[in-house]
Amino acid sequence: MEGTSDPYGGHNGSEILPPMQAVVVEAPQPAVVHKVMAQPAQSSASKMKGKVKETFFPDDPFRSFKGQPLKKKCLMAVKYVFPVLEWVPGYSLSLFRSDLIAGLTIASVAIPQGISYAKLADMPPLTGLYSSFVPPLVYTLLGSSRDLAVGPTSITSLIMGSMLQKGVSVSPSAEPTLFLQLALTSTLFAGLLQASLGILRLGFIIDFLSKATLLGFKAGAAIIVSLQELKDLLGIVHFTDEMNLVTVMASVFQHTDEWSWQTILMGACFLVLLLSARHVSMRWPEFFWISACAPLVSIIISTVLIDLFKGQNHNISTIGHLKCGLNHLSWDKLLFDPKYLGLTVKTGLVTGIISLTEGVAVGRTFASIKDYQVDGNKEMMAIGLMNIVGSCTSCYVTTGGFSRSAVNHNAGCKTAMSNVIMALTVMVTLLFLMPLFVYTPNVVLGAIIIVAVIGLIDLPAAYHLWKMDKMDFLVCLCAFIGVIFFSVQQGLAIAVGISIFRVLMQITRPRMIIQGNIKGTDIYRNVLQYEEAQRVPGFLILTVEAPINFANTNYLNERTKRWLEDESFSGNKQTELRFVIFDLSAVPAIDTSGIAFLIDLKKPTEKLGLELVLVNPTGEVMEKIQRANDKHNHFRPDCLYLTIGEAIASLSGEASMATP
Repeated sequence: MEGTSDPYGGHNGSEILPPMQAVVVEAPQPAVVHKVMAQPAQSSASKMKGKVKETFFPDDPFRSFKGQPLKKKCLMAVKYVFPVLEWVPGYSLSLFRSDLIAGLTIASVAIPQGISYAKLADMPPLTGLYSSFVPPLVYTLLGSSRDLAVGPTSITSLIMGSMLQKGVSVSPSAEPTLFLQLALTSTLFAGLLQASLGILRLGFIIDFLSKATLLGFKAGAAIIVSLQELKDLLGIVHFTDEMNLVTVMASVFQHTDEWSWQTILMGACFLVLLLSARHVSMRWPEFFWISACAPLVSIIISTVLIDLFKGQNHNISTIGHLKCGLNHLSWDKLLFDPKYLGLTVKTGLVTGIISLTEGVAVGRTFASIKDYQVDGNKEMMAIGLMNIVGSCTSCYVTTGGFSRSAVNHNAGCKTAMSNVIMALTVMVTLLFLMPLFVYTPNVVLGAIIIVAVIGLIDLPAAYHLWKMDKMDFLVCLCAFIGVIFFSVQQGLAIAVGISIFRVLMQITRPRMIIQGNIKGTDIYRNVLQYEEAQRVPGFLILTVEAPINFANTNYLNERTKRWLEDESFSGNKQTELRFVIFDLSAVPAIDTSGIAFLIDLKKPTEKLGLELVLVNPTGEVMEKIQRANDKHNHFRPDCLYLTIGEAIASLSGEASMATP
């Protein structure tokens, strides 16, 4: 019969030997114990330099500059600031043909969306078209995404309109000039924030807007936007400016005498048309152009119908006369009056972060599809600078919207030149075609907005959150409920607050587990996760899976003491606890409070007659342990082990030798 090995690699000696064979018994070999080493000594300046680099420059954007001659470095620096120079030298006629088709296609989306979204933000329709002209040109020079189509979006339009109206008693209809000044000033602050985050490489700040937060926020905003458009779909003249479900629905039914059956009929017809076009494009992606052209076709058809049947005489409101001409310079309209400064700063910060998050996320999504890289910090600078320029050229907050970028991608764009084609098409519209919109009905613009925001409601993604992570689903649900029942900004604040609270809970209540040995191996794993992992008699193996710092040392201390008390009360002599092993493999960092916790942990263990040992402290942890030892020698070398297996083998040997 063959002998078997015990869990630590030993032999059980049960092999049957042939007769007359001499047995040679070798002396037992002592367990090999590797010394725990500290990381090479570094100066404080070197450590600080490394931490700053990893915090602000994790991608090391200038690594390609190393070893290059000065002339090439200057050229590379110019290309880094202006990514357009990377693809313009190799631009060809075939690329232009693809970009031309894509640019004209997204222009057919940008024109009706620009007019509709400006209306959603309670600003003149021309402002929406202005915002689809200048910002795309700026982004083409500075942006690194080939697929991002720039312009106003429904979310930022809704937030800007609602925040400016709620902040001060300024009516867009009664004081349109003041309201526009506030919007332009908010756009300036949004751009300054975005550009600053990119220049200072602080993009990690926008990571606090998690996917769950944005999912619930967008769904709630889509419902509120759709309900607000009931004003145009029903022909109501006196309608609330509030942005919550209860108030909006109350306003709808309080003004039933203003409902217009002609407006309702036209709105229902074009809503069905737009939804059908959207359904066809989703069902058969090769027909994406149907939904892309549907808004412009709807505007053309409805305008012709109103002109032919004199719809304005049948209670169907229209846009009215729009002046031809390009963007006016507007730096003289920026308003820094202390009375409104707080409002414009707050609005700029919220819209800036939301639009930045959306733009960067959309750019990275399509970059991953086409397998190229998008520099997040470049995108922040590009989006920020285009909003700064936009605030001085009669534009409000713009970014890369998903629906417009999806059309751009599906239309076969190759470079950012498609944004230039779109901008030039909008320019032609501004110069020559504005009189054609005089009879465009507002009800069709409302239908276009509703169909555009429906895509923001993603039920499969919400169901996926529910299946994957209930806490993420709770964040999503709170954002949704907060937006539809309170306000857009309050819903966003609730969701962000819950997300931050969750992060704080993970920091202050880190995961702490008991490990056991998987029989026949030198592997130690969580006894609750692996059924085959068994506790080693006489040992309590604890692992912390987080940094140890001032925020969680009290919790770790209480949790450890509770385990020690449970072990002491078990009363099982065969498994009597003798050693406590603290595995530090998953502890990347520790502060002075954490070191004090490890030192203080020795007191309750020694009081119970136990020995505390530390396993595999990482570089920073080991360095601080050594500094603590320099003064009081809290942790002797024989209390530090490289692996759990070595610690158990060594301590078991010492215990057996000490036993008479």
